[in-house]
Amino acid sequence: MTSYSKTLLRFSALFALVGAILGSHMAGSESYLFKSVHAHVLVVGWLSLFAWAVYYKIFTPLNKKLAAAHVWTAIIGSIGLTIGMWLYYVNPFSLNQTLVTIFFIVGGTILLISFVIFAILTFMKTEEE
Repeated sequence: MTSYSKTLLRFSALFALVGAILGSHMAGSESYLFKSVHAHVLVVGWLSLFAWAVYYKIFTPLNKKLAAAHVWTAIIGSIGLTIGMWLYYVNPFSLNQTLVTIFFIVGGTILLISFVIFAILTFMKTEEE
């Protein structure tokens, strides 16, 4: 599970970097167009993925398939939700609003599934118990 920890940690670092860049851009431009995206990049991307990285460093879930599902839904959902938010609120490419909304919802739903899986994992037996 150390690889899960390292993978989540690396993705959390990327989200932290993107969040810091967005915050710096907003401060420099005095435009808060990215405020919702910035907040979610930092909360679901940086903080959640970091917390889950710590969990996998401390605990080793016995259900490896559920743990793998959690890690990848967390990463895919975090990316999908934040990119979906960006497309929805900023729409830099003037994409079809229905397509953008679906992308946003699917990303958020995948992330929600990862939170549900994580809750289940925390109540299951781990190797340390």
